Amino acid sequence: MRGLSKMFAALAAFALSACAATPQQSTSGSQSAVPVPDRIEIGATLPLTGAESRAGGFYKEGYDLAFELANKDGGVTIGGKKVPVDLKLLDDTTTQATAVSLADRLINQDKVNFLLGTYSTDLVQAQSTVAEQAQIPYVNGGGAATEIYARKYSWLFGLLAPITKLADAEMQWIDAQQKAGKLPKPAKIALAWENTSHGKDFRKGVNDFADKSKGNYSVVVDESFELNSKDFGALLSKVKAAGADFFLVDAHLPDYITMQRQYVTAGLCHKVISYGARGPEKQAFDALGQDNVNYILSAVWWNAQLGSRGLNKQFVDAFRAKYNRDPEWYQALGYETARALFTAIQKANSVDRGAVKRALVGLKMESVLPGGQLTFPAQSGQQAQYAFVVQQNQNGKSPIIFPKDVANADGIAPNPNCK
Repeated sequence: MRGLSKMFAALAAFALSACAATPQQSTSGSQSAVPVPDRIEIGATLPLTGAESRAGGFYKEGYDLAFELANKDGGVTIGGKKVPVDLKLLDDTTTQATAVSLADRLINQDKVNFLLGTYSTDLVQAQSTVAEQAQIPYVNGGGAATEIYARKYSWLFGLLAPITKLADAEMQWIDAQQKAGKLPKPAKIALAWENTSHGKDFRKGVNDFADKSKGNYSVVVDESFELNSKDFGALLSKVKAAGADFFLVDAHLPDYITMQRQYVTAGLCHKVISYGARGPEKQAFDALGQDNVNYILSAVWWNAQLGSRGLNKQFVDAFRAKYNRDPEWYQALGYETARALFTAIQKANSVDRGAVKRALVGLKMESVLPGGQLTFPAQSGQQAQYAFVVQQNQNGKSPIIFPKDVANADGIAPNPNCK
């Protein structure tokens, strides 16, 4: 989820001028205005090529599984009739301008009934402006920055809980270890964050927790860095000089791998180390070696280890049957995004856009997400709110260590790698 570029204003202006209300649009929500179709056409773009192609491919797997299972059951029920759902998926190439123009095409040329969102902050923010102008429900599981939802768009719905909650979950686990006498009190934090709205939310979460701690934590380094950086030497020198107890970073996977490699080479070690949502990825294990990623903390929106019962077990079992491996949070969020839209269509008992929007506003759905329920609270701009699960790399595995009700292992503190 990369930061917004300067071209966003121009793209938004294009979206506002390019999108016109289609004949399907009904703000009244009258179910009789839109007859029950033979098939429901749902449009989406994903970054299947470009910088975010790995995540985009994972989201596609989640979408594909959700559509396959829905159609296996005959589709979505409207007026007592089972209606198949079709996914019209296009590659936005991890480019804002492409994401905007393809959304316009899906709405005005392909005449889709609804939109599922793309992945990454800047793409979601630009593309959702198109949907808002066209007054078409836009349900996304790929944009977590609170900046997206602060605009209070009424047709935008987000399944990714905000990154501030990610930071808060990690700090809650750290705080429990401090209270247990395993970590120093007071403690000093070196904080590094990518210069995006994603990174700024992480920074806010850590700083807010520290500010409320009554002196238990102080942030002694507070530095940003640009995405896809090649040299973190200057930043790591500041971290080393600060003598911090914890090193907390918000980073995407390439920056996590690059920074951690340079961190190890520099001989650094902290009692707690985290790269935000990154840590257990196979690419990092392969690139850095197990010893160099041991005890790294991470927090994610979902984990396959939740799949022992209920809806989570159904999802994990179905994913394994289709793809012969465990899903990651990307696939889970793609799957659940599609399922949320299907559920809203059924609740609306119509493909009328206004009716489906109102069903999403009032949605209370049993969910695979932590907490077991999905809603889109108005006070958060219709961005879902739920707790993150915290993991820790432990000798080739990454068990859940927090919160206690879903933990399957104890967390280890302080970092045993530090002599």
